[in-house]
Amino acid sequence: MQAARWFGVGSAEGLAEGAGARAAHEALLGDDAKLLLVFSSPAHELPLLLREIRTRAGDVPLIGCTTAGEIAVSGPRDASVVVAALGGDGFAVETACATDASRRLREAGAAAARCVPAREDLEHKVLLMLTDGLSGDQREIVRGAYGVLGAGVPLVGGCAGDDLKMTQTFQFHGDAVLSDAVVAAGVASDAPLGIGVRHGWRRIGEPMLVTGSAGNRVYELDDRPALDVYLERLGLDRAADGDREGLARLALTHPFGLSRPGGEDTVRFIGSGDFAEHSISCIAEVPEGALVWIMEGDAQSVLEATDAAAGDSLAALDGRSPLGMLAFDCIARRSVLGDPGIRVEVDRLAALAAGAPIAGFYTYGEIARTSGVLGFHNQTLVVLSLA
Repeated sequence: MQAARWFGVGSAEGLAEGAGARAAHEALLGDDAKLLLVFSSPAHELPLLLREIRTRAGDVPLIGCTTAGEIAVSGPRDASVVVAALGGDGFAVETACATDASRRLREAGAAAARCVPAREDLEHKVLLMLTDGLSGDQREIVRGAYGVLGAGVPLVGGCAGDDLKMTQTFQFHGDAVLSDAVVAAGVASDAPLGIGVRHGWRRIGEPMLVTGSAGNRVYELDDRPALDVYLERLGLDRAADGDREGLARLALTHPFGLSRPGGEDTVRFIGSGDFAEHSISCIAEVPEGALVWIMEGDAQSVLEATDAAAGDSLAALDGRSPLGMLAFDCIARRSVLGDPGIRVEVDRLAALAAGAPIAGFYTYGEIARTSGVLGFHNQTLVVLSLA
């Protein structure tokens, strides 16, 4: 007899042939799977990987993406693949994708959002979204999805990675390996779904006024070239000009924080800097006229945020035990924790999940919208718990 609902996770380390089939076999706890989620190192031969998973799983709806590291109960990994599967009559799932997202961000979000099952008997719903964070202002994608779904369906997910190369990420939909795309799965459930989001960063120094910006690119801070001001605030001079890799490492642990009503900062991941025009590019919009701070964190503050995000997601399950947990964790938090710290973080998530399986990946941005139109985050941990 099939269980009414189940959630399984499988993983395979290394890039050898057969990794996809092994991970899928471990994840498939029943023969009535409704959805596969695939989180893979970009170093895999991706079309082959999907074929291996399909050979084991058949035509089960599938979405996924490449990562900046993978997460499973066995721990954080690189050069691996993680497959999560959910199934049983307690779930209904539909999937969608939108390509050429960079040319039509809001429209792509709207197109991907039209896949939430219209099942009145399954009252709990969520839209899982995986996007290309290098395609432009990700807030526009969230706005597009909100325009279709309104406030009734929460959004959760993350931006694909490419092991910090910041050149090209990939998204998966069915048998297809895509780029510059949004892929989504609308999930309807007969039991609660809980979302938690926390970041663990704090302000340092004085605020700066954004005096010149367009979309996700910042040109001026306090009427001066943005990159110059940023480096000076961190005690560096322009002798560092041209060191793109050094800037990328610095920016991972020193994002921007934008002030917003309510007192909690919205964090913006700094993706790159242009040393010719001395501008800064973020993964999402930094509006002109905003007040921004440089942020920092440490292992303690980041791990406290881990506990809080997982706790918030579990509290929304109305006292039920979790069936499974998905974690979308920013690569910048990984950089703060280091290799020993990310092992500790996954162990803490596993303890809070009380034995339920965990899957996820290290992202270039996170999606978590439970109220209001905003829902794109940087440098945070987003947790989805399923009862």
